Amino acid sequence: MKPLRVLSIFGTRPEAVKMAPVVKRLQETPGVESRVCVTAQHRQMLDQVLNLFGICPDVDLNLMRPNQTLGQLTSDILTTLDPVMTDLRPDWVLVQGDTTTVMAASLLAFYHRVQVGHVEAGLRTQDRYQPFPEEINRRIAGVIANLHFAPTEHSRQNLLRENVPDSDIVITGNPAIDSLQSIVRLPAPVETQALLERLSIGEGAKRLILITAHRRENFGAGMVNICRALRQLAETYPDTLELVYPVHLNPNVQEPVYRLLNDVPNITLTPPQDYLPMVHLMKHATLVLTDSGGIQEEATSLSIPTLVMRDVTERPEGVEAGVLKLVGADTQRIVSSARRLLDDEDEYRSICCAGSPFGDGHAAERIVNALVERSSEDLKA
Repeated sequence: MKPLRVLSIFGTRPEAVKMAPVVKRLQETPGVESRVCVTAQHRQMLDQVLNLFGICPDVDLNLMRPNQTLGQLTSDILTTLDPVMTDLRPDWVLVQGDTTTVMAASLLAFYHRVQVGHVEAGLRTQDRYQPFPEEINRRIAGVIANLHFAPTEHSRQNLLRENVPDSDIVITGNPAIDSLQSIVRLPAPVETQALLERLSIGEGAKRLILITAHRRENFGAGMVNICRALRQLAETYPDTLELVYPVHLNPNVQEPVYRLLNDVPNITLTPPQDYLPMVHLMKHATLVLTDSGGIQEEATSLSIPTLVMRDVTERPEGVEAGVLKLVGADTQRIVSSARRLLDDEDEYRSICCAGSPFGDGHAAERIVNALVERSSEDLKA
């Protein structure tokens, strides 16, 4: 019997983090021929995750370009990935999440009549512009996919409402938790440990707030409001609180952040952090403020209360469980919500002990098992 050919396609750091345990599981599974193609939609941030998890791509399209538009990126993915699909002739294409790579790779797989498995399927905000362009990217992937790996029951229900057959949905948990559980056991990089010591983060010392903010929908006024909130928090707790903000390289983020926050003594602005140091910064944080997606899963899985600086989230399970709170890009809501957690021990304890709804560390196993089982069923049909 010929091996099952599976082509995993991804292009950004979050995709690589979540696909790494799936790729590893595929490589260990008898009867599976696993191949990896990266678009390198995010070059540097992708490479450090590939190195960390020991993933060597079979194909690297190297598509990152300065000031690339979404249209240009989509066109480049379609035209450069097309001959790869012809050459490798996979039985399945696996994509993860909601990036432009996911959307374009799913569409091209359909053109080649190759079945698509969508990891982290079914996340929805029901607002096509929040997050942008991710909400539409994942909906397009959802229309095309043959097998939907939903991280939670809530995601499954979203897919059922869109008339996806229940037989095509498998609840797996999120492979982000698989990766997190393996990486958090590694020692912190020397530079990260030195930063924590310099800032006096630890038992009985200062508390740490970790920030990520870079969403397109917050560009402009939203970023300014977020920066004002961070400055206000820093000035309210000048001797007991440190804020660390790895700043995204996009000029729409860099300009307001450095203009408004660079002179605040207890705010540390750093370049974007690699995955390993970022996990260890999260591990030591008292509170996370973010407009990102995956960090909502990671921080809450480490029992870190998280304020989401967006108006909607595709991870409402966390809000319902009480481990996430939506505060938007609203200065006063951010400040008041953060202060409540910093000042009220009972409130803080109730959130950090609520438990994470996003997975148990066995998502990759479930994904690969379901893929192999579906392929066996197809052969018998």
